[in-house]
Amino acid sequence: MSTVLAAGTLPWRRRRGRLQVALVHRPRYDDWSWAKGKLDHGETFPAAAARETLEETGLRVRLGHPLPTTTYTVRSSQGRPAVKEVRYWAAEVTGGDGGLVHEVDQVAWLEAEVAAARLTYSHDRAQVEALVAADRQGALSTWPLAILRHAKARPRSSWAEEDWLRPLDDRGRAQAAGLVPVLTSYGVTRLVSSPSTRASDTLAPYASATGEKLRLKPGLSEEGYSEDPSRAGHHLDRLLERGIPAALCSHGPVLPDLVSRLLERVDPTFAPGLVGRSVVEDVADSGMAKGELLLAHVVGTGADARIVAVERHHPSDRG
Repeated sequence: MSTVLAAGTLPWRRRRGRLQVALVHRPRYDDWSWAKGKLDHGETFPAAAARETLEETGLRVRLGHPLPTTTYTVRSSQGRPAVKEVRYWAAEVTGGDGGLVHEVDQVAWLEAEVAAARLTYSHDRAQVEALVAADRQGALSTWPLAILRHAKARPRSSWAEEDWLRPLDDRGRAQAAGLVPVLTSYGVTRLVSSPSTRASDTLAPYASATGEKLRLKPGLSEEGYSEDPSRAGHHLDRLLERGIPAALCSHGPVLPDLVSRLLERVDPTFAPGLVGRSVVEDVADSGMAKGELLLAHVVGTGADARIVAVERHHPSDRG
């Protein structure tokens, strides 16, 4: 049986202190559900979730807390049974005019309990239940911190100049370009990187696309880490103090230290299965592939910062 991949969001807001979420009505099916849609060829789940939300609701969103995935049986375009897998995120509205230009004719902002009752399909209720649970635990309003290993570079054996000048190869440049819609969907605004060419060029396409400044920190390079390992952790701590959606790009030998520092921030009290402590532990044990992204959803800043959910995005997920 084939699988249809899709992604969507639950946009949320507060009105008079009450949590509200946005449902959409599709006249073609006369149903109430969440904004969602199929992935385009080569598209990632996060990018599709943000794009489909904009297309269906006219709202630009920043992805936040990941929510439960739904799977159910549908009919494929050939009329055969297929499994549909839909991944969801809680999302905060950052802009958009709310104009409806897709297959939706109504967007309804409802209190969470009312929204759960209006949903047409029972399989859509797990997402709002998880969103409410996150809110009750103070873990709904988060900011993203992305840790990246630089994209694939030319082999050391074929490079005669200084190693820090070694550039990305064709595959690495494609990986770097593929990061743009992923980081965009999480609203990343602060970019910090090792000054090594292969690291800075991993974030350069996103910096160019968004106009954000790319800050180069020698302490995140292999050479800088070898001289003083504490400097890399200092740069991570600075990001945690700022609490601004951020991405940090470094190297294989540096990342275990950074990931172990993140592991100390994982909140063990949050709902099992959504924190993703095992994800961070796996990265700490096995490392990250070139071009891979570890995304932590953080509540609070500085000494009070705690990680309440974790995602891992492999470069193969970006087509």
